[in-house]
Order: sequence, then structure tokens, then C-alpha cells
Amino acid sequence: MSKYKDYGYLNGEPRHTFSYIQEPLLALLKERKDRVILDLGCGNGYLANELITMGYNAYGTDASPKGIAIAKKSNPDRFFVQDLLTDELPAELQGLTFNTIVATEVIEHLYDPQGFVDFCKKTFKGKGELIISTPYHGYLKNLLLSILNKWDAHFGPIWYGGHIKFWSKNTLTQLLTEAGFKVTYFKGCGRVPYFWKSMIVKAEIE
Repeated sequence: MSKYKDYGYLNGEPRHTFSYIQEPLLALLKERKDRVILDLGCGNGYLANELITMGYNAYGTDASPKGIAIAKKSNPDRFFVQDLLTDELPAELQGLTFNTIVATEVIEHLYDPQGFVDFCKKTFKGKGELIISTPYHGYLKNLLLSILNKWDAHFGPIWYGGHIKFWSKNTLTQLLTEAGFKVTYFKGCGRVPYFWKSMIVKAEIE
């Protein structure tokens, strides 16, 4: 089985892109509608369908047939189930050259994030940009959680399918750099600086 299971649609619940993530993410894609975009772990297709509506050439994959069925209601030819038993895209997408891969609030759920990043690198077939959002963790935020005794509520170990990786800017940069990417953009999203809910990192492969 694929080392990077399970990304995308989680615990039977529709996953969408929060507004505080979507706005800066769209700013990164502005005026680049000639690019082919893959929403990897697209859940119920919320983000990819929004991109298609805005004129972007976007596709989505997810391991959940239920999520893909919801996504296909809007654009049936743009969404496909990702078979986690292979390290290949669905057959319908293998002939495409993707310039951008987006993965929003996915990597914190993965047992093997390195395998996931390697899969993205392989999917590009050359140059490409990877845009990842994930909950932000840093010194000040972690310190505040400790002072307020919020660690148990924040980490939620009883939550099935919950977060199992907790990323800082440095650790996510390290992961991407070791895979051969160059990090070119960082933005904290939601709340005040250094207490952000999430962060967006863009990394490029040449």
C-alpha cells in the first residue's frame, strides 16, 4: 500500500478550504490561469470546483469515492479516485502535465509525509510548484497552549483520523528542501502573527 496514506476526505466528513487559507492561496495563482492545477487530496472538491468556476484548469483526486462522487456533481470530468495501492495518478490524468499541485490541510494527517512530497515531485515530470497549507506550530503558539493548558484539546488524540504531524515553518521547509524543492513563499493565515491557525508554503522544483 502507498506509504502516504491517507490524504483527503477524512472520517466521512466533507473537507473544504477555510476562507483564511483560500484568499492568500488564490493570490498565489492570480493571473496564471494557463497552468494545469492538481488539488491532491481534494476531499469533496470544494477548492478545485471553485478554481474551475474562476477559469482555472484544475483537477482533483482523493482516496474517498464518497468525496469524489460529491465533487463530480459539479464537474464530472475533473475528479478521480486515487488508488492508494499504487504510486500513480488515476489513468485519466497520467497524460497531463501539471504545473501546480495544491494540498490544503492534508499533510498533517499523513504517516509518511516524505512519501507524499516525493509523489508530488514525480507527478510534475519536471518543473512545477507545490503549494501546501497546514496548521501552524511555532514557539510562541506552543508556549501559549502550554500556559493555557490547551494541549489535550488542541491535539485531540481521541479524534479518529485527526492530526498526527504538527508542522512549523522550519520543519516543513526541511521536508521540502530534502526532497529537492526550493521554498519560495511563506504566509501565516488566520489570527495574529505567530499565533496563526495555518500557514501556506510554496516550493518549486526545477
